[in-house]
Amino acid sequence: MSISERYRQILAQIDSESDRLYEVLPETTASALRMVDIAAEELQDSVESVGEIPQMHLETKLSPILLSVHGLLDRARVALEKADHQPESEIVWELEQSVYRLLNDL
Repeated sequence: MSISERYRQILAQIDSESDRLYEVLPETTASALRMVDIAAEELQDSVESVGEIPQMHLETKLSPILLSVHGLLDRARVALEKADHQPESEIVWELEQSVYRLLNDL
């Protein structure tokens, strides 16, 4: 699977899980949920152009975005853990790991 396909897949996973998390989590977790939304928005900003980035520029162009998204997801996960929402924090952890694996493959 290409980098651009994986990038789009991660965005789709984050979007899907974000919607599900909004359904199951209480309003007290709104700040954590907003961080997940911001992560998706950051990925969305480059989703159209990711396939057009030359291979030799992928790391330079995508690393800052992926690092930012990883950080947002990490903060959301920690907030969910502090609020005792362990199953949901594990979902965010898996999203985080997907971003991390893509980042490593760059």
